[in-house]
Amino acid sequence: MNGPLRPGSIAAVGFYGDSIRLAHGNAGGWEEFGPQRRITRASQNVLYELDGKPALDLYKKYLGDDAKDLPSSGLLFPLKICRSHRDETAEDHDAVRTILGISEEEQSLTFAGDIPEGENAQLMMGNLENLISGAGDAAVGATPGWTCASDESVALLVSCIGRKLLLGQRTAEELEAVADRINGIPTIGFYSYGELSPHVASGICELHNQTMTITLLGEA
Repeated sequence: MNGPLRPGSIAAVGFYGDSIRLAHGNAGGWEEFGPQRRITRASQNVLYELDGKPALDLYKKYLGDDAKDLPSSGLLFPLKICRSHRDETAEDHDAVRTILGISEEEQSLTFAGDIPEGENAQLMMGNLENLISGAGDAAVGATPGWTCASDESVALLVSCIGRKLLLGQRTAEELEAVADRINGIPTIGFYSYGELSPHVASGICELHNQTMTITLLGEA
C-alpha cells in the first residue's frame, strides 16, 4: 500500500459483501467473411498455417489492395477464433484476435492473443456503424435484470485502443451508444490493449481484442 513500483508485481481490488452486485457485457460489432479454416500450425500468438497453407499468403489474398498496408490495415480485418469445448457442459464460443505484426520470411502473422492450434478461424471485417452498434450491444448484454439504482451504480467501460484508432473523430459515438442503453448509470473507463471478460455464451473469462467490455458495479 503506497509502496514503490516493483517489477513482477500486480495490484488488485476486491469487493465483498451481501449487497454487492456485478454484471458484464462484451461485444465488438465485427462481421465474418470467407469460410472457416482450421488452424493447422500455430505457436502461442503466432499463426503459421490455415488449412495447411501459409497464413500470411492466405490473408493477403482476402485483403486484396489492403494487403500492401499490413500490418496496420489488419486493424480492419481481425481474426475470429471459433473455440470448441470437449466438455459437453460448456458452450462453444468465439474470440477476436488483432494482428500486431507479420513475417514475410515465415509467412506468419502475430496476434494480440493466443492462437490455439486445432481450432477453427475465420476472417472478419468491420465498418464504423457496426463498431458503434457493437458497443451498444455490450451495454444491452450487461443490463438485463439490473435492479440497482443509477445513483448507486457505476459502469466501467474498457474499449480496445484499436477501436479508437479506427473510429477516429467518431469515438464519442461509441460511448453515446453505451450511455443510451444503461439508463443514466455514471461511466468511467479507459482504452486497453486487450479486454478481460466472461464470454456471453460460455461464461468463461478470457482475453478479448477489439471489443467494448462493460462491467456494472452496484449496491443493492
